[in-house]
Amino acid sequence: MDRAFAAAGLALRARRNWIQLAKFCAVGFVGYAVNLGVYALLLNWANLHYRLAATGSFLVAVTNNYTWNRVWTFRHQRGHVGYQGLRFVPVSLVSLGANLLILHLLISAGMGKIVAQGIAIVLVTPLNFVGNKLWSFRR
Repeated sequence: MDRAFAAAGLALRARRNWIQLAKFCAVGFVGYAVNLGVYALLLNWANLHYRLAATGSFLVAVTNNYTWNRVWTFRHQRGHVGYQGLRFVPVSLVSLGANLLILHLLISAGMGKIVAQGIAIVLVTPLNFVGNKLWSFRR
């Protein structure tokens, strides 16, 4: 247990981890805009159910995020594209599941669909970062 706290302390003091987090958040910001934009189009223009719209927008955003995180955020941790992609998928699916659960709860509580999706994306981001840093893009 003491080792885990010591490792976490070292990780929090490492400048490269904060830079990597900033890059991840920048990519995430673009992904956030892509996700909400595609979600709004699928919801309002294509008249899809909010869960289907959220899934479709997630697939577009996750493809964008994977590409930019691989090329820019975690470029020094780049391994085989297929291997990292196969690791990225389960992290993304867990994140999608968490997003859909939060989205459903917020909409059921009476929140607007687009605002609820925006909040759900933000709440799932830390889970997504940790999963990708520690597993998807780990060497």
